[in-house]
Amino acid sequence: MAECTHKNQINENIESQADGCKTCLAEGGSWVAVRKCMTCGYTGCCDSSAGQHARKHFEETKHPIIDANTPGDNWRWCYIDNDYI
Repeated sequence: MAECTHKNQINENIESQADGCKTCLAEGGSWVAVRKCMTCGYTGCCDSSAGQHARKHFEETKHPIIDANTPGDNWRWCYIDNDYI
């Protein structure tokens, strides 16, 4: 697979917007794990969670790259390329 061309949208200094899924916290929901948007810092729940708010954030904003945002997990995912970067 070709190199991800969306890395230019990564903001290395971005802070997470919440200590859990921002939307689940507001709605009183729960999550399995959270992912941080590397463009704006939105923190949303993963695809294994009922809300899938990280993916919904991508679908609404087209911000392509998320960070695992979990201690011990050191990976990033590009929704557009459907691959780890």
